[in-house]
Amino acid sequence: MTDVADHRDIDVEDALRADLYDLLGVLLARPATRETLRTCQSLSGDHTDLGAAVAELAARAAETTPKAVEREFNRLFIGIGRGELLPYASFYMTGFLNEKPLAVLRQDMVALSMRRADSVFEPEDNIASLCEMMAGLIRGRFGAPAPLGRQKDFYFRHLAPWAGHFFADLEKADGAWFYAPVGTIGRLFTDIDAQAFRMTGDSAA
Repeated sequence: MTDVADHRDIDVEDALRADLYDLLGVLLARPATRETLRTCQSLSGDHTDLGAAVAELAARAAETTPKAVEREFNRLFIGIGRGELLPYASFYMTGFLNEKPLAVLRQDMVALSMRRADSVFEPEDNIASLCEMMAGLIRGRFGAPAPLGRQKDFYFRHLAPWAGHFFADLEKADGAWFYAPVGTIGRLFTDIDAQAFRMTGDSAA
């Protein structure tokens, strides 16, 4: 995704949310580099289920290598013909790629001043891009930080219908070892975000 700006005038809780969406976006967009693995190793968990998943990711990042992660990434998401998982909203919501969910997303991207980076060739409705978009809305990379209502509308239109199912599939995928805790983190975090959104009465202006 292409950023217009990266505003920092957001509260600590929103910054943490954006950081987690960004981390998921980086891990799911491409195989983890050595630098990304070092970042994962530096993470610390807490007593919550999400914290335990973060700690597990940190431990596995310390035990693997970029080459091993690349092989796993390719098995999961690329494969010969296709990988074990197809991480696209259109596929999860319709059973086919490049369907109506992608068209709706593209319309919303225009309205929110988002555009796909020239170096990106994947359809925009892949999970990595959507996580990056959520982080960008929170941080204000497409203008001012988006009000909670706009974040909520985007989340329920483009992530809520399928992201939890995808992350659960990743969590238990046959080819997942390093990416299994990534699936756990994504499943738990998106559920937490959804519950928080449901507790608000805000909607986009």
